[in-house]
Amino acid sequence: MRGKPAAKRARHHRTEAEHTHSKARCLKLLRHLSEYVDNDLPKDICREIRTHLGACPNCEQFLSSLRQTIRLCQHVPIPALTSSRRARLRREILKAAANA
Repeated sequence: MRGKPAAKRARHHRTEAEHTHSKARCLKLLRHLSEYVDNDLPKDICREIRTHLGACPNCEQFLSSLRQTIRLCQHVPIPALTSSRRARLRREILKAAANA
């Protein structure tokens, strides 16, 4: 990991045992991660998320993975859907939302 600051290198070597806060706090953060990536959150919440990410290598890794997934998806063409396929997907989404 040449070229990275020592603090950042150390953060990547933390283990699960060093996870010093509750997993509920991580779940709270993960619920807002898409909004965070899209810059759709108030500054105070973004600051809270950045602080959490600095202390939680698991969430930091998840954010990195999410950003990579977004980059990859942006380069894949959107497939054309037939009207019957579109209707089926809509039914499935509505069914899943009703069961949530």
